[in-house]
Amino acid sequence: MKKYAVVVFLAIVCLNLTVCFAQSRRVPPYSESSDKPNKRDSKPAESPTPAPIIEEPTILNNEPPPIEDKDVIRVDTDLVTIPIKVSDRNGRFVGGLTKENFRVIEDETEQEIAYFSNEEQPFTVALVLDMSYSSTFKITEIQNAAMAFIAQLRPLDKVMVVSFDEQIHLLCNPTTDRKALQMAIKGTKIASGTSLYDAVDLVINNAFKKVSGRKAIVLFTDGVDTTSYHAFAVNNLSDALELDALVYPIQYDTYSDVQAIKSKPVVVAPPTNNPYPVPTTSTRNPLPFPLPLPTGRATPNSQGTSTEDYRKAVEYLSDLADRTGGRVYKASTTANLALAFS
Repeated sequence: MKKYAVVVFLAIVCLNLTVCFAQSRRVPPYSESSDKPNKRDSKPAESPTPAPIIEEPTILNNEPPPIEDKDVIRVDTDLVTIPIKVSDRNGRFVGGLTKENFRVIEDETEQEIAYFSNEEQPFTVALVLDMSYSSTFKITEIQNAAMAFIAQLRPLDKVMVVSFDEQIHLLCNPTTDRKALQMAIKGTKIASGTSLYDAVDLVINNAFKKVSGRKAIVLFTDGVDTTSYHAFAVNNLSDALELDALVYPIQYDTYSDVQAIKSKPVVVAPPTNNPYPVPTTSTRNPLPFPLPLPTGRATPNSQGTSTEDYRKAVEYLSDLADRTGGRVYKASTTANLALAFS
């Protein structure tokens, strides 16, 4: 029994020696920070030094500074309408064109034509009639030409009638009723003063504001203005650039008539209900002040009668037509005007 116990004891001792020998044969972990194996470095590792930031040198050039938002004008729009009139070398209207006949180039880049309407779309036309004193000898001609014009329009075309002297008169709102239009035209009367620029301004910035579709202004006048208070030629021409309507001035030559009026004595008709008689060479004026003569171009040597005034009138009407794609017609050629709307 004792021998058995001794053998067991020796076996246990040999086993322990084998384990210790095996542990001593292990390879200690490698450490660059210490020469002694299996011993941790007591000194904490230093934080890595960040890489220095190298600023790139500023390169000077001639490029313009960036545009700030406050310097940029942005306009949001879904559709830009461009009215177009095509005519041949003789000024005759060319119809039957389609979208494929046109190209729109902006900043050397072709733009898409999203919508194209032809001449079959109804027109809304503003007939603007000059009823100033210089038109005294032309009133019948103007009225007949205006009525002949509306008679040649298509049934769905609407027309409004505006007349002007010193005041502006809206005689008829846009309508297809030809009888109502004829009555409005026949009801026009001659008066003093010529507020041409104010009349054009009213049509562009008021009457046409809520009108959609194709629009045109047919202007019967000699082009001379004497009494406009709210607008000037430069205003009309500037607004015409943004107007999506065509302007067709029908120019009447009233220069000879105006010179004849200037060379004749002015006769003032007595008021029908005036309790005082008009003074003559044999009677004294009962009023403490002289009776005024009619205003406007009826008075001799008044504004709007010189050759320069009529030259400016021609220039104004031409610019108005050119900026809108219209055309100036002489009163003797108004028969050709209907071709522009046919």
